[in-house]
Amino acid sequence: MPDLSPLDLALGVLVLTLVPAAWRAFVGPDDADRAVAADLVFYVFVAVVALLAVRRDAAYFFDVALVAVLVGFLGSVALSRLVHRGGS
Repeated sequence: MPDLSPLDLALGVLVLTLVPAAWRAFVGPDDADRAVAADLVFYVFVAVVALLAVRRDAAYFFDVALVAVLVGFLGSVALSRLVHRGGS
């Protein structure tokens, strides 16, 4: 059996959370549920990138994660405004 570190276990848990969140993003009952699920998928992806940065000891992954979080925040604000207005 391979030796699993806590980072490997955390990556596994994060990948497992992507499945139901992606399902909710595609099949959600309304637009608000889809927007929240899409945000969750995005931020879980950013967490995976950050954990890979720690695991590989690559500092440039943190820069990618930081830029992604900033862009994701702007996307979340835009989606919330769109859902609040009713899609018009």
